[in-house]
Amino acid sequence: MLLFAPCPRGLEALLADEITAMGAAAVRISPGGVAFDGDAAMVCQVNLRSRLASRVLRQVGAGRCRDEDELGRVARGVPWEQFMTSRQTLRVDTTAVRSPLRSLNFANLRVKDAVVDRLRQTRGDRPSIDTRRPDVRVFAFLQEQQATLYLDTSGESLFKRGWRREREDKGLAPLKENLAAGLLMLAGWTPERPLLDPYCGSGTLLIEAAQMALGIAPGLSRAFGFERLRDHDPAQWAQIRGEAIRQAQQAGPTLAARLSITGIDIDPAAIEQARRNIERAGVGGAGIRLAVGDAARVSPAQPGPGVIVTNPPYGERIAAHQDGQPAPEERNDASDETHRQAMAAFGRGLKERFGGWQVNVLSSDRELPRQLGIRESRKTLLYNGALECRLFRFDVFDRATREAHDREHQARHDRMREAGAARSDPAPAAAGKPSAAAPADAAQAPLRPPRGAPSPD
Repeated sequence: MLLFAPCPRGLEALLADEITAMGAAAVRISPGGVAFDGDAAMVCQVNLRSRLASRVLRQVGAGRCRDEDELGRVARGVPWEQFMTSRQTLRVDTTAVRSPLRSLNFANLRVKDAVVDRLRQTRGDRPSIDTRRPDVRVFAFLQEQQATLYLDTSGESLFKRGWRREREDKGLAPLKENLAAGLLMLAGWTPERPLLDPYCGSGTLLIEAAQMALGIAPGLSRAFGFERLRDHDPAQWAQIRGEAIRQAQQAGPTLAARLSITGIDIDPAAIEQARRNIERAGVGGAGIRLAVGDAARVSPAQPGPGVIVTNPPYGERIAAHQDGQPAPEERNDASDETHRQAMAAFGRGLKERFGGWQVNVLSSDRELPRQLGIRESRKTLLYNGALECRLFRFDVFDRATREAHDREHQARHDRMREAGAARSDPAPAAAGKPSAAAPADAAQAPLRPPRGAPSPD
């Protein structure tokens, strides 16, 4: 069957590698996701094990579509009775790119009516519509002359691992779990290296790291949409899920003893929420260390270089708390200045105490390197929902390396200055011979790099 897994933009290549490693065939990257071929077992595996996918969509129909009537014909041609009963509830969602159809709401209605009519004709009854918790969800994707129909096999989005209590996390603006996993992969973190998140919030990055290290499949604590489809094989699913449980049980105890994962946050409420989330996520025995503290003053938990992966908040957790109350969330000139000061202090702390560490910071602020006072060695464009962000990587030198680098930089600057002075001063004339006059603009002529040399960024 033809399958498509959307993911946060910027993680498509990583998701393609992940799905390929699971044994999928004909893996193809497209903007916003990965298409691939697989059977029912592959649907189960990707839903259960993918750390990066947002959903797994199963293509059930496609055809020419230039107006609503053609869309209706495409939808009526799908054997919906093979996938659902008339007693189940239904939801339809429609998205479009350069489609000639004028109204997505009307297009959505045509698909819904086609599904309902087909089930009434084949089953003698029609399903009810439930837009909040449907049993079966259909996605219609419209292009310039094509309509493609998908069944959602995931149910809730896959970034919902099953351990978070959204009501408790309200106000903490947690990072989505699949984006957090992507940050860890882009950073190249491995369980042998110490990991620190100095703005850990409710603990999303810490939990994703621990589950990755312990081999815990991200979907073990939740249900999936494919379990409600008529052609679902419960015995096959039980076998696949049981194997994932056994793998986690075998790997967990040995690896947990070697992990060094630390989370710091200035908000005591966030630390308590992180502690509860860690227990619910099944990684309470992974030795994750949590502490209330200021990111600008934190020190490495153990000697030796490690990795920082973090997503600094903009508002309440970045400012110092007074009387146990968080700072206002409104973004204004004062909070802008608070943010800049906090990042400058964080940067000074990194340079003073984290020599040899690799620092990875997700931010929508392009001025972050200047605020930290550290030049980035790499930046990766990502999207946190609709928000354009960058994952900045900073390689922090230890004191000896930094001093040697500064000396080399100063020596290079001195050589360039001497070369410039030599070019601007005419050579002394030989005795008894008149000297050739230097060009009038020699002193003002700028030094230019040779053609083809890299220019400053």
